[in-house]
Amino acid sequence: MKNRIIIAFLFILFFIPSYSQCAMCRAVLESSENEGLSEGINNGIMYLAFLPYVIVFFMIFFVYKKFKK
Repeated sequence: MKNRIIIAFLFILFFIPSYSQCAMCRAVLESSENEGLSEGINNGIMYLAFLPYVIVFFMIFFVYKKFKK
């Protein structure tokens, strides 16, 4: 139980700086004159943020299907 609390704390601790850095990058790119570059970077950020959720969804779906049988 103690190990889980420590691991959860570390995830929260490391999540906060990484999340704020993406917002800073996005703000800097949106303020630049090159809109094509900023749109591409923003789409890349969304793609990289969305992909882990899709992977976890399919893992949960396949485990559910396996235990349902």
